[in-house]
Amino acid sequence: MSKQLISVRINDELFEGEVEPRKTLADFIREDCTLTGTHLACEHGVCGACTILLDGEAVRSCLMFAVQADGASLTTLEGLAPEGGPMTPVQQGFMEHHGLQCGFCTPGFVISAHAFLRDHPDPTEEEIREGLSGNLCRCTGYQGIVRAVQRAAEITREDVTA
Repeated sequence: MSKQLISVRINDELFEGEVEPRKTLADFIREDCTLTGTHLACEHGVCGACTILLDGEAVRSCLMFAVQADGASLTTLEGLAPEGGPMTPVQQGFMEHHGLQCGFCTPGFVISAHAFLRDHPDPTEEEIREGLSGNLCRCTGYQGIVRAVQRAAEITREDVTA
């Protein structure tokens, strides 16, 4: 199988590589770009652990081929906040309200919550649950995750009014 040259911007850094057309975007991110914050679990798009932002939209990177992302701009968990810099409101909310347990699903939830809150800045609990329903956690009852997203929305509103 012949390889194809692709070029993607991930977290504002250019990554180029030759990939087989069948290589998933998740595998390209993890293996070729060594960005391991994107997790793989079900590899069927069901669990949400591999969620990234592709040109600003939340997508399951296990359901895309790397060649489909050629020329795109991606954001992974590593690109949400600068290393050593302040946390994003979503990260702050997850920390304050223990929105994680084992942490395996957390990157997908954090990315999904970022995209969700961008479009729903003042969500109800029901809207949060619906907005994150595509992400699965095997450890929690989701209460901490919902509270974390509520807190992130609150922090964001406080920042806007400050």
